[in-house]
Amino acid sequence: MAAVDLVPLVDEGLGNSAYLVDLGDGRALVVDVSVDLRATREVARRRGLKLAFAADTHLHADFLSGARQLASTEGTQILASAAGHREFAHTGLRDEDEVDLGGLRLRVLATPGHTHEHVSFLLLDGQTPVGVFTGGSLIVGGAARTDLVSLDRTEELARQQYASLQRLSMLADEVEVWPTHGAGSFCSAPPGADRTSTIGREKATNPLLRADSEDAFVDALLGSLGSFPPYFLRLGGVNRQGPDVFEDPALRALDVAAARALLAEGARMVDVRPVPEFAAAHVPGAISIPLRPVFASWLGWLAPHDRPLIVLRGAGQDPAEVAWQAAKIGYSNLAGEVAGGLDAWIAAGHPMASTRLVHAEEMNGEQVLDIRQTAEFAGGHLPGAVHIELGEVADRAEELTREPTVVMCGHGERAMGAASLLEQAGHRDLAVLEGGPDDWARVTGRSLETGV
Repeated sequence: MAAVDLVPLVDEGLGNSAYLVDLGDGRALVVDVSVDLRATREVARRRGLKLAFAADTHLHADFLSGARQLASTEGTQILASAAGHREFAHTGLRDEDEVDLGGLRLRVLATPGHTHEHVSFLLLDGQTPVGVFTGGSLIVGGAARTDLVSLDRTEELARQQYASLQRLSMLADEVEVWPTHGAGSFCSAPPGADRTSTIGREKATNPLLRADSEDAFVDALLGSLGSFPPYFLRLGGVNRQGPDVFEDPALRALDVAAARALLAEGARMVDVRPVPEFAAAHVPGAISIPLRPVFASWLGWLAPHDRPLIVLRGAGQDPAEVAWQAAKIGYSNLAGEVAGGLDAWIAAGHPMASTRLVHAEEMNGEQVLDIRQTAEFAGGHLPGAVHIELGEVADRAEELTREPTVVMCGHGERAMGAASLLEQAGHRDLAVLEGGPDDWARVTGRSLETGV
């Protein structure tokens, strides 16, 4: 098997991998890169590479593609499925088309399922298949979800996904598998540390490849589908039309008066500080979304995309990271950040709020609201806990008719986001549990319940 100089570019927050292939002649191919091109460009700069080709396996729903940005700024050639009908300049490719990369070649394999126009790219060295960029088709231990194009096509696409995985399984066992979606992705990647694999390993271990019939495959795949952020339903269309080309995003400074004026006109405040800081003091009505690797997903789940957002951050937090995380999911609506942060807000004499943090041993019969994903809740939760997923809290806040309430997740970050949404909806006697269900069980000596 020929060796290929491939660099995975992992986005731990979105649970995705892009890839850079050094073509050995001063040029590179990149696959499934987002508009947050910082890591891609740094690798290219370090190696002295021109980003000559950008291939997209499908119309991404969970991030804005960076291909058009590269084409505009660096003259990169975009390679994508002709069936995607992208509305900007690109090389439209069909099944079995090949692209000469200068020694290496890409062969297009139509693999619909995750999306209707999905393709995989088989990388060949001469006549030898080396690896295959499978996007959201065959992934490590599974296959990506099929309900993002339209709900009424979910089963149809699941059956196409079955055929696509069968096609990929016909490749030689030693062929490397380089998927885009991995653990942590809301595109239905199963948990696990490995982000790449081989055809042989997947044939031996992937339960979907071992399904004994198409119907069994469809039942297993559709049975694994959880919820996903609402922006997933918009970004495929944006990526088809072509994301806007922009300068590096940044947060402009807003004085307190300007921020308050925007809030009065319907803007929302997103507080990105760590949970303990938000708990101690925050602006009433602010949404708590701590800045961490998964910030983008929860921003896209909890904050509106169609009204201005005002950021409030801590002094040690990087404003560029906030701006880039928002940009990669198409949130171009950041109006700016409060200059001077919370200290400036307090100095101006405006009202403040706080939220209690409690340890397991301090709980005393309060209603418990568990806001984790359904699969997490089913795996083990406090006896009698109410379950509402975080993404549904704002719409279902009126279902909580009893207080006091302790809100919980796995560590506290998502729970504080839920508490901030409940506070906004008028709930007042709220607390957030520090830690998760396993911490509670260890401290109390009680058993968790399972199932839903």
